[in-house]
Amino acid sequence: MTVMGGGVACGTAIEEGRVACGSSLRSCGSNRLLLFVLYDIGRKFLWEKQGEEAEAAKKEFIDCLKLLEGELGNKPYFGGEIFGYLDIALITFYSWFYAYETFGNFSIEAECPKLIEWCKRCMEKETVSKSLPDPHKVHDFVTQLRKVFGVE
Repeated sequence: MTVMGGGVACGTAIEEGRVACGSSLRSCGSNRLLLFVLYDIGRKFLWEKQGEEAEAAKKEFIDCLKLLEGELGNKPYFGGEIFGYLDIALITFYSWFYAYETFGNFSIEAECPKLIEWCKRCMEKETVSKSLPDPHKVHDFVTQLRKVFGVE
């Protein structure tokens, strides 16, 4: 296992110099690395107090979302016309978007409207909508954790 800067691990060798999103996302031949990076960056700005570090993490998070939106393009799903594995993996972040937006003071829909359209399309699938936690409950959970850890 190769570990890159920022604590993100990838099961294959990383080609230095192929930077896809900020300084912490490098391509390793699959989209699974993006999941780790998206999680890691989102975690950074949820747990940071206001300031330069939180703003930098928020910018990097938005850049990654824009990268995803670019990969989605005009397709209904990441794999094309069919809801696939990457869609399943990525839609799990949708439940956290409300918390990210609230604590980061930004709108994902304003930054990445096609990505939000994709989220809504995925949520129309009963198997998806019944599987994901309510975004407001996730927000409440994050609020409680931020209080416990003294971030608020």
